Amino acid sequence: MASAASFESTPAKSSMPDWYPELLASVSTEVRSGRSRAVSAANREMLLSYWSIGNELAKRESAQGWGSRVVTRLSADVRSAFPEARGFSPRNLRYMKSFAEAWPNFPMLQAPLATLPWYHQIALLEKLSDPETRLWYAAAAVEHGWSRTVLVHQIEGKLHARAGKAITNFKATLPPSDSDLAQQSFKDPYVFDFVSMTGKRNERELEGQLVLHVENFLLELGQGFAFVGRQYRLTIGEDEFFADLLFYNFRLRCFVVVELKATAFKPEYLGQINMYMSAVDDLLARADDQPTIGLLLCKTKNNVVAEYSLRGFSKPIGIAEWESEIVKSLPEEFASSLPSISELEAELSGDNSE
Repeated sequence: MASAASFESTPAKSSMPDWYPELLASVSTEVRSGRSRAVSAANREMLLSYWSIGNELAKRESAQGWGSRVVTRLSADVRSAFPEARGFSPRNLRYMKSFAEAWPNFPMLQAPLATLPWYHQIALLEKLSDPETRLWYAAAAVEHGWSRTVLVHQIEGKLHARAGKAITNFKATLPPSDSDLAQQSFKDPYVFDFVSMTGKRNERELEGQLVLHVENFLLELGQGFAFVGRQYRLTIGEDEFFADLLFYNFRLRCFVVVELKATAFKPEYLGQINMYMSAVDDLLARADDQPTIGLLLCKTKNNVVAEYSLRGFSKPIGIAEWESEIVKSLPEEFASSLPSISELEAELSGDNSE
């Protein structure tokens, strides 16, 4: 008589010891970490292989001289010998050569460059010529987890030249451990190039693009910002005031009040944003939140006037310019179809700002 097959059933979670959740969390963390290490190791080995191939091509070109036909023939022969292999097109082989020439000491390099995927490496090669600038963007991409698209966007927006450049009083108003991080979280100028148009260039399309601006604005603001509200109502006594934009930054652990102005910086703007920050601290911030930070974005500013104006303010405030580069890049006949800075301010801030 054949015995019936039996399968071990999974015990109920309720039957597990009290310490079981800790064991599960520990094992889960190790599984995720192990997978991440495996992917990172595989990526580095691939980069080392690509570098070695590129280095061989570069040395032979220098010593013997050869044309594009060699790369084309090599690509065909490698793909014939290894039909399952990908990444050996003539174009990619040329990228390998450029990669080896750009980083002659790559095998000795440590993270972050060595941890970036291949298509991030290609973006660095295509968009930048200075090694130090490439390393800056490589470090930023690893720190913030940028996709290749975001990396290209940040390079084209010259983030390295803008990061940390806002005029602030952070050193005088924040603890040393927080002031440097806060300073690097703000830039100058901010570039609002998120209005994109197709060939039709009609008003309805423009309105649709402006509705989508918040996601792009968050990208321009940088890592850690979460959108809380637009024209955020603050009731102070019997009066109501409306902060243009309110965010929370999880890296800084504080609210950030953003006031957007269509004019040049004026010292009196600081009084307005200072009041909003005080109200947010009292009405919204929790006991473990850091002091609210203010960011005043103006069309233009006199840096000396801005620096003098910040003196004496006990709350952390940054002042930066903002611009929309898309107007500069469109033909003259289409520029008039885009919103003016004052119209864009109204779209971002609403019509009932104080």
